[in-house]
Amino acid sequence: MLDANVKKQLDTYLQNIVTPIEISVSADSSPKAVELNNLASEIAGLSSKIEVKQESRKRTPSMAIAPVGETPRVSFAGIPMGHEFTSLVLALLQAGGHPSKADPALQEQIRNIQGEYHFETYISLSCQNCPDVVQALNLMAKLNPNITHEMIDGALFQDEVEQRQIMAVPAVYLNGEHFGQGRMSLEEIVAKIDTGAEQRKAAELSEREPYDVLVLGGGPAGAAAAIYTARKGIRTALVAERFGGQVMDTVGIENFISVPYTEGPKLAAGLEQHVKEYGVDIITGQRAAQLKRDKLIELQLQSGATLASKSVILATGARWRELGVPGEAEYRTRGVAYCPHCDGPFFKGKSVAVVGGGNSGIEAAIDLAGIVKHVTVLEFADTLRADEVLVRKARSMANIDIITNAQTTEVLGDGSKVNGLRYTDRVSGESRQLELAGIFVQIGLVPNTEFLKDSGLEMNRMGEIVIDGRGATSILGVFAAGDATTVPYKQIVISMGAGATAALGAFDYLIRTSVADEPAEALSLAS
Repeated sequence: MLDANVKKQLDTYLQNIVTPIEISVSADSSPKAVELNNLASEIAGLSSKIEVKQESRKRTPSMAIAPVGETPRVSFAGIPMGHEFTSLVLALLQAGGHPSKADPALQEQIRNIQGEYHFETYISLSCQNCPDVVQALNLMAKLNPNITHEMIDGALFQDEVEQRQIMAVPAVYLNGEHFGQGRMSLEEIVAKIDTGAEQRKAAELSEREPYDVLVLGGGPAGAAAAIYTARKGIRTALVAERFGGQVMDTVGIENFISVPYTEGPKLAAGLEQHVKEYGVDIITGQRAAQLKRDKLIELQLQSGATLASKSVILATGARWRELGVPGEAEYRTRGVAYCPHCDGPFFKGKSVAVVGGGNSGIEAAIDLAGIVKHVTVLEFADTLRADEVLVRKARSMANIDIITNAQTTEVLGDGSKVNGLRYTDRVSGESRQLELAGIFVQIGLVPNTEFLKDSGLEMNRMGEIVIDGRGATSILGVFAAGDATTVPYKQIVISMGAGATAALGAFDYLIRTSVADEPAEALSLAS
């Protein structure tokens, strides 16, 4: 089941196991159960510290992992391959005593959480966001005996998916009730269950001394900016909800110079690791609320904390643009989706629509066509905006239809899930309706700049921050970079370059400011 290269890598990782562990497999005679049994046996064959036993569990096929003699608190219902293979490897290492790289203070906070918490996370093996949630909850279960977690492959447990009407992943349940949807960081999950943690964190942040540079955003632009300023030896902090930004929603990256191919989550992990090597204060799980300038620049966070800095670099990025039509909000995660890689498998054998004829929309249609019964692409303009090579590929596929001059006007549903879409033919003016099970929205990005509307910062009509060639904004000491700005061409490599530019601009500003603040007699002596 595991090829030779994977086995070799896994064998290296398993050398880090300190204490013996046990894999408990719940299996029957089904092909998937046999496959899971084979996977467990192959893993055990790579380490003398791993043994396998058979036992009946709530879900079959499934496997649970724990130190020998302990009741398992981490389990996988399904076969944890694809994007979840890393989750399996980490679970094995952590059960075997290998320490986590998570923030030690956060780990201690998890150990002290009181109460019983039984988590279940429904995933698809093609979802690049799911492993973050699975790994966070697995770590919590490892650290705290009152917490359990089970990953559930929705493709193998369709009855549960239908019963709970799950149409988007990751979908997290706590003690049988819906807990959260979509990508969540370890910090975010802990904050939701540890009441009072947010207030304690806000108070601690507000007590910090002013920074030289405060970078807002954990995507490519923010990471590059933080690295460049930290390398200059100035006190730097990076504030973000989580590392990665839009990169986390990008599966294949083939135009990142010098790297023929990589994936978004892998690149995001590399960005985070690189930033950590420079002693940057990393503050995650926080959202900006307001920016204002007095003697220093103050950034107010939604948690209630206030951070002060001599300069700020705004690298807040962008998010998927929404349709803004009736029914979209009501049926979000119940048929309205924004990530075809994550949620496409839930529409296997069904008809779906992709709204948007740019590169992302046509790429989504091509990917979905290999899973679903039929894809209809709706494009507002009279021609598709995607690259010609993508258009030719889409038109060559028998189960893709393309409709141009189509204005989506309403998402239709039965009260529980999507069952159709209404659009207007912009040529004839006729209103038409499609029967379908899912709608994937791919109509571009909107900058994350709403919190700046009362700051006095100059922005264009699309909400992008206006910057000059050095990344400077209309507010002294405030710089910006990446997809949240007026820089043309929203690309990863361009965002990184813009982050470096803004960092150098901020450094130059700090030097000139410090010189201007020197007493006149000191300046004359220095000369």
